[in-house]
Amino acid sequence: MACLICKDLERTLDFRRSKYFEARSAAYFQVSTKLAAQKNVDMERAKSDLEEHQLACASAAKARQSLSKSPEAALDSGR
Repeated sequence: MACLICKDLERTLDFRRSKYFEARSAAYFQVSTKLAAQKNVDMERAKSDLEEHQLACASAAKARQSLSKSPEAALDSGR
């Protein structure tokens, strides 16, 4: 994707996801799940922001369109 906003939102999602997994695997998770829950909310919010932007983003629409036309995309969707 060529869209800078998409790239930024993807980086944010990756960062939030890693922080969530880090909080889930931490030793103190057994005592306090509140931090992990907040990290999960942050991750889901970042995921939602990315998905919402991609619905309106011309670059993402072109990428989805080209994927749907390729034979490999048909194979991948069947998995």
